[in-house]
Amino acid sequence: MIETSARLLRLLSLLQAQREWSGTDLAERLGVSARTVRRDVDRLRGLDYPVHSTTGTAGGYRLGAGARLPPLLLDDEEAVAVAVGLRNAVGAGVQGIEESSARALAKLEQVLPHRLRRRVGALTAYTVPLHHGGRSGAENVDGETLSELAQACRDLLRTRFDYRGHDGTRTRRVVEPLRLVSSFRRWYLVAWDVDREDWRTFRVDRMRLTPPHGPRCAPRTPPAENLAAYVAEGLSTRAYPAQATVLLHLPVEQAAQRITQASGTLEAVDGDRCLLRAGAPSPDVLAVHLLMLGVDFEVREPAELTGHIIALRDRLQRAVKESEADGNSS
Repeated sequence: MIETSARLLRLLSLLQAQREWSGTDLAERLGVSARTVRRDVDRLRGLDYPVHSTTGTAGGYRLGAGARLPPLLLDDEEAVAVAVGLRNAVGAGVQGIEESSARALAKLEQVLPHRLRRRVGALTAYTVPLHHGGRSGAENVDGETLSELAQACRDLLRTRFDYRGHDGTRTRRVVEPLRLVSSFRRWYLVAWDVDREDWRTFRVDRMRLTPPHGPRCAPRTPPAENLAAYVAEGLSTRAYPAQATVLLHLPVEQAAQRITQASGTLEAVDGDRCLLRAGAPSPDVLAVHLLMLGVDFEVREPAELTGHIIALRDRLQRAVKESEADGNSS
């Protein structure tokens, strides 16, 4: 019995790993007869696995999608969460994870019912990854909300929701959703705000959807070709009253190791320099931020920032002189 159960698991793994198998190939892989393969396939069907078979010279076996999930010990929401997580892992750039994640995703998608496959497809097709830095300060987002927003992006549906601003005020919004942008810390929705007649970026954890949604809306030209960079610039620059563009004497690849998309956006100038666009609550804070990068730079705009840097330099020089004077007098 143990041998039969182990063989069934092996058979199931083979059916999930490849689109279609001939009975002869399965028998060779499992080291059994074609008759035993047929009996094992019947056992899998008895366990609710939708194994389809065709006859003839091109016949064989394949694992299909049933009307409901076969007994994978996953409910619908868990299956969607696993599929989306695997898709993200495929593009994570972590050695050893991408290939295994792709194999696992292929197995799962083969048996996902059509309704779940559409949800996963919408969520992944209409989400742009934003490499945002660390995971600290992450906000919980409802999976149903993400799925609903992704489907609204796909189906071009006007979407209604209550929104809580950073100051706690609540407003009613009607938007034409374009894309979701995901980072390690948060999820954002890029959408055309119907009442404000402009593009806006909304934090999904601050949204409470208020359906019904609709009607359908016409496609709009996106506010930027790279929506991840657009959101990053909004978070690191446009959201702050003090903004600046500086020339860093550092290759863009090295600058990217010091500056995350949450703290500024980078643009290569040549092999040795790049432009940094960043923002801060005040010019003084921005000046300190630039000094802490530990690299030579030139202020391109605004010119007023140079005055704040000079004032900071003078303050540091006075502090050094006072410290030296105290040291000499003691």
